[in-house]
Amino acid sequence: MNSNAPAQPHTSPCNPAPALARALVPVGWLVLMASPVAAANNASVLILDDIGTALGTSAATASWLATVFALVLAVATPLQAALMRHRGRRTVLFTSAALVTAGTFLLLVSPWLPLAVAGRAIQAAGGAGLNVLAITLAGSARRIGAISAGMGLFGAVSPLIGTQLTEALSCRVALSMLAITLITVPVVSRRIAPGTAGTDRFDTWGALLVAVLSGSVVMVASNPLPALAATVISILLLVLHTRRRSDGYVPVATIRSGRFPSATGLTLALSAGYFTLLFVIPQLLIARAHWTKDAAATGQLVAMVLASLATLAFTSIAARLSRTTVRVVLVAAGGTAVLAALFASAPVLLLAGIFLALFAATSANATQVIVATASVPEQHKPTAIGLFTLLYLLGGAIGPALASALVLS
Repeated sequence: MNSNAPAQPHTSPCNPAPALARALVPVGWLVLMASPVAAANNASVLILDDIGTALGTSAATASWLATVFALVLAVATPLQAALMRHRGRRTVLFTSAALVTAGTFLLLVSPWLPLAVAGRAIQAAGGAGLNVLAITLAGSARRIGAISAGMGLFGAVSPLIGTQLTEALSCRVALSMLAITLITVPVVSRRIAPGTAGTDRFDTWGALLVAVLSGSVVMVASNPLPALAATVISILLLVLHTRRRSDGYVPVATIRSGRFPSATGLTLALSAGYFTLLFVIPQLLIARAHWTKDAAATGQLVAMVLASLATLAFTSIAARLSRTTVRVVLVAAGGTAVLAALFASAPVLLLAGIFLALFAATSANATQVIVATASVPEQHKPTAIGLFTLLYLLGGAIGPALASALVLS
């Protein structure tokens, strides 16, 4: 990973304020900073039964380790963006590294499911900060595309690595892959300036409502009526709150931006579809095609690696395509993936489903963030990026919950 030449301060949708970086962080280090988050999220896909055995519970109950990780990752992302705005990038870097370290330690020593879930939640809070910091330091759609492709690749190999680590060591070690990201902390810390503290007051009530709303949406799959009631109430309270505090945690200027709702809605749908199929497709390969667990993991690995490479290629040319063309490609890929899971029995079609699902989700993450923030006022762009990322990651929490209801229960 060779150092790049020092970058001049610039403004872009993904780097909205003049850059605080002393030198442009090489994209390889940013990929290594963000990608273990995807690996940690996907590591449990094929070892839920092993986790359940180790913790004295069922695979369906053990899936809460994946659901809680993804939910906290989503909710903590805009919180980390707010911390960055108020305290600077170095604070986010070191706080997040400390959270990853503490959560990993707790996960490794925990003999009980609740304590293990707490460890995963702490891990996720730290991973969210490192993820949002990597995207903030990227500075261009091409570099964000590289990060998204890297996350796809790490996410692709992690289910198979998870099974191998579980067999060789333990499932707790497999769930600790996020610690790899700590390698990047010394390198990145030398390339970012301390930054200055913000003067605006943090919107605690707005943040709490967003957290409750996110959790309610995730719970719809397992507890429909109470979760739907909580979702509706949270939305109503959030609308009332944003009218009183238009520049708070959810700025009115952001959600009223013409492109923000459509870009985030599309990305959330494609993300939820991918993370659901990530857990469902291996089970379908085992049930419909009579594959072994290792064969399913290997097949899914190949399909997801190819999808990550396809994402890298597509995001490199997406800027030259119209917004409508990009969205048609994404919707077609995501819709075909769902149809494959519903009706296909042939292994090649099921693997094509996970290929298309991953391609659609990661390509949406890389391309729609530019669309979502293009018409947002400059001072709200960091918040808009945090909220966009929350909705993408929220799909990662909805997916395991849906998969648990569909195939794990």
